[in-house]
Amino acid sequence: MILPFLFLFQALPSTDDLEATLKKLTQVLSIAQQQAADPVSTENAIYQGAIPGMLQRLDPHSVFFDPAQFEQLKQMERSEQKGFGSVVSILPGRVIVLQAMEGTPSAKAGLAPGDEILAVNNIALNRLDTDQLMQFLGQARNDTAYLIVRRPGSARLMQFTLKPELVDAPSVDRAYFLKPDVGYIRVTGWDPKTGHQLKEAIEKLGGGKLKGLVLDLRNNPGGVVQAALEGAALFLKPGQTILSVKGRSVKDETADVPKLASPYSFPLAVLINEKTASASEILTGALQDHDRAVVIGVPSYGKGLVQNVFTLTGNTALALTTAFYYTPSGRSIQKPLKTGQLEIETPKREFKTDSGRTVLGGGGIQPDYVVQSEAPTRLRIALDASGVLTSFATDYIRQHKIESSFDVTPPLLDEFEAYSVEHGIQPPVGEWSQERPWIQNRLRQEIFNLGVSVEKGDEIESQRDPQVQAALQHLGN
Repeated sequence: MILPFLFLFQALPSTDDLEATLKKLTQVLSIAQQQAADPVSTENAIYQGAIPGMLQRLDPHSVFFDPAQFEQLKQMERSEQKGFGSVVSILPGRVIVLQAMEGTPSAKAGLAPGDEILAVNNIALNRLDTDQLMQFLGQARNDTAYLIVRRPGSARLMQFTLKPELVDAPSVDRAYFLKPDVGYIRVTGWDPKTGHQLKEAIEKLGGGKLKGLVLDLRNNPGGVVQAALEGAALFLKPGQTILSVKGRSVKDETADVPKLASPYSFPLAVLINEKTASASEILTGALQDHDRAVVIGVPSYGKGLVQNVFTLTGNTALALTTAFYYTPSGRSIQKPLKTGQLEIETPKREFKTDSGRTVLGGGGIQPDYVVQSEAPTRLRIALDASGVLTSFATDYIRQHKIESSFDVTPPLLDEFEAYSVEHGIQPPVGEWSQERPWIQNRLRQEIFNLGVSVEKGDEIESQRDPQVQAALQHLGN
């Protein structure tokens, strides 16, 4: 089993040949301690100066952990995901609840779709931009949070106290049909359960009877490499190579599909973007090299390195890049490292798949078909940022029961246009007419988000997703 991080307990090599260099280092430190204008801490000079400075000459990912940082790393290795179990829409200065998952702190406390969170721990959210909100909410879920909430239709503000609990957030979080017998599955990360969850999702959609599958790995940062190997074995033939590992001081390794694997054979399309990284790139590269899937989107991130964590004295540690991952055709997944003196193999620009098709190397996975996300227009930005879509949808579901067959009719669209004008959004007639199909789909998505589920809203969103639609075309649907 190949893992991105391994804790190794081994002795350091002899430092006899380093005596001259270390003597210079101690001389510099001694002079600084005696003569510097301000007192010099030996620990700070070594832990925060000499060692990080040395590692910066290697690559951006090799780091030294002082005792406090190493303890944090070990806690992260032991930790489980905690949170409140709510799905929210984050707008500049606004946070609106879309869903409170059953059995979670949010649902137990009584949060409901459409509720607007005005403050958390006495900090008003309307003063924060989107990035600040995301960072703040991420930190807030680690401890008890006190919320002030405005509920639509109620003049009285509500107060909630939420205590974080372990939340079982599956890494395979979406599975539905795009068309009859053509499925869509989204994988948000790779953890020990992902391979099993992916197979379950495929079986839920029909298993081997599917006529095609779109596997969405966009924004998937990676995770446990073994899980990606299990995912690859669901689609590749027994014995086919998934990846190889090469490094200067480690033994070359390969990972192959188990000989007893029973893969699916339906057509497959994989979606990637600039945030698809690590284990997701390993899986995508293997599927591409073996001509098993068509890859659609934009080039992936390019993180394909193996790091070992070496424990040192004084409860410190060193995370060091020791090897790199390569696709079956020999492409290095790691993008060129721009800092330091580390030399890595520079792959040729062209490689061949099993069928002789040309694929490009150089770091990351280059899609077979480049399809950009749809660029937002001025009106779309205004509608999303203002929150009128969510507030209109909130009012609508309070008065109507939403069935799966619900659609946004022309009269309802006209009603929303009037609502938008009342809230200060009044674009030229031509601009509104041009965006009318997008507004209709987006409003339908928001009503399903609040009235049915966020999963159902995602299904609606996929209808206007250019990368999903391109995948359907290349699957012959």
